[in-house]
Amino acid sequence: MFSSLKIRNYRLFFIGQVVSNTGTWMQRIAQDWLVLSLTGSSAAVGITTALQFLPMLLFGLYGGVLVDRLPKRPTLLVTQSAMALTGLALAFLTLSGHVQVWHVYVAAFAVGLATVVDNPARQSFVSEMVGPEQLQNAVSLNSANFQSARLVGPAVAGVMITGVGTGWAFLFNGLSFVAPLASLLLMRNRDLKAVHRAPRGKGQLREGLHYVAGRPDLIWPIVLVGFIGTFGFNFPVWLSAYADDIFHAGAGAYSLFNTLMAVGSLIGALLAARRGTTRLRVLIAAAAAFGLLEVVAAVAPSYWLFALLMIPIGIFGLTVNVTANTAVQMGTDPAMRGRVMALFMMVFMGGTPVGAPIVGWITDAYGPRVSFALGGVIAALAAATIGVILARIGDLRLSFDWNHGHPSVAFVPREREQLATAA
Repeated sequence: MFSSLKIRNYRLFFIGQVVSNTGTWMQRIAQDWLVLSLTGSSAAVGITTALQFLPMLLFGLYGGVLVDRLPKRPTLLVTQSAMALTGLALAFLTLSGHVQVWHVYVAAFAVGLATVVDNPARQSFVSEMVGPEQLQNAVSLNSANFQSARLVGPAVAGVMITGVGTGWAFLFNGLSFVAPLASLLLMRNRDLKAVHRAPRGKGQLREGLHYVAGRPDLIWPIVLVGFIGTFGFNFPVWLSAYADDIFHAGAGAYSLFNTLMAVGSLIGALLAARRGTTRLRVLIAAAAAFGLLEVVAAVAPSYWLFALLMIPIGIFGLTVNVTANTAVQMGTDPAMRGRVMALFMMVFMGGTPVGAPIVGWITDAYGPRVSFALGGVIAALAAATIGVILARIGDLRLSFDWNHGHPSVAFVPREREQLATAA
């Protein structure tokens, strides 16, 4: 489960990300709650989320082209430093009492700009640290790292917001970037896997899109995470609205919902690290379960039932993310990985600027329950539709059988099913 941590460079990277991710989650919780307290509007929370992910939608593919050209470690030193400065600036404005909602909007957009390059650089840098044999394990542990921080960050942020205010959460996030910057500086260049960098030239963006378009095993997982990222992952809008409007429980409840979802996400990440193989059928099943659980949670009548449902939602949501991410990375030529992962992240994260304001408006107009349920329905329908498409492409049929007295349902090749029928 933890085999890639034996590699020194990856171990340094992992430790640095634990600290930084904790600060990132603290800032996310503080940012959403600050906007809600300044405006009283779920739509404003949605706009903040949209602004943070809008740069990925607008410039994500160009970020991938840059990442394929540039050395990853120096690139990450620049992007991580930029995000640290943004957190410190927001902390100064909040602690000095001058913060306004447009300051938060600008900060969210600035973080999004840095993420355009930082995200594909971090994703593709993993393969340089660990090599192809440990790639799935390292990707899964990255997600476990992120979700472990998600356990600590919201809890600490909830205490900090109620105790001393949101500004201290922003300050912690700004200072937390010291850890990943130090880890990058301490790495050994000689231990990194040599990767051919794409030379500067015309048509590289078009080349990346053409590469993905000709690969059904890449394009359909990317389409699926696009639907789920756009309509199924708007938790800043939903959970803040449930905490404030449905259960009237305040920032502590919002922090608890995020923490319980992180518990599930951590479980999902560790299971993915242990699994060892990536199958698209796991991706489809997890996406369908994720959507259906959102529908169930939307109509949950009690506070604690809703809170506990965040755990399985976290498990299946993370399984979707890790499985799609690993399948796309492992199926991509290293020279194209920056562009392909930029497209993956652009679709997954870039859909939020489209979905978040719509979800925020539906939440304000029709209530959190309707909005949450609609997101789950869209995710489940997308999983079912793409599952059928992939089955047709792979010439598969749904097979029902009995195995030791228990029903068994699986996709099998048509030829195998025909041979079984003939026998």
